[in-house]
Amino acid sequence: MFDIGFSELFLIAVVALVVLGPERLPKAARFAGLWVRRARAQWYSVRSELERELATEELQRTLRDTRKAVTDIGEDMRAAEAEARREFDAMQSQIERGAIDDANSDADGNASRGSGFNVNTASIDAEDKMLLDAIDAIDTTHMTGSDESASAAAASDEATSGGIRNVRR
Repeated sequence: MFDIGFSELFLIAVVALVVLGPERLPKAARFAGLWVRRARAQWYSVRSELERELATEELQRTLRDTRKAVTDIGEDMRAAEAEARREFDAMQSQIERGAIDDANSDADGNASRGSGFNVNTASIDAEDKMLLDAIDAIDTTHMTGSDESASAAAASDEATSGGIRNVRR
């Protein structure tokens, strides 16, 4: 705080002794000590109160940040749950549609094609569907032994003429 060395204190003590005299100097020293003690106590009180307020503000800020983080996590979890539900419902409806399509194909007599190659054609475009139909026709021809192999080969050539593309799964 103040940079007062021993020589300065000694000079102040000599001046106080000369000004106050030996009779009033002890009383004045006690009085000065009392005021210094009160000033220090007041300073420490103000300092500790400021530190408590700063700590309280920091705790409140941390609490607010934590609450915001929990709220954000909760919103993210709700969004993820909703997305998962949508995807689950979409898959479930796709599976149900596939089961209905299989049941319809069973009713039409086309359930067993001999190839064992079962593809959901909902996500396959026209060219890929033609290619799959040609492959099924070739498989059916080989399995039944009929003379439709020429027409099946022609259908296969027609399907592959545009180039073979990967089937999306």
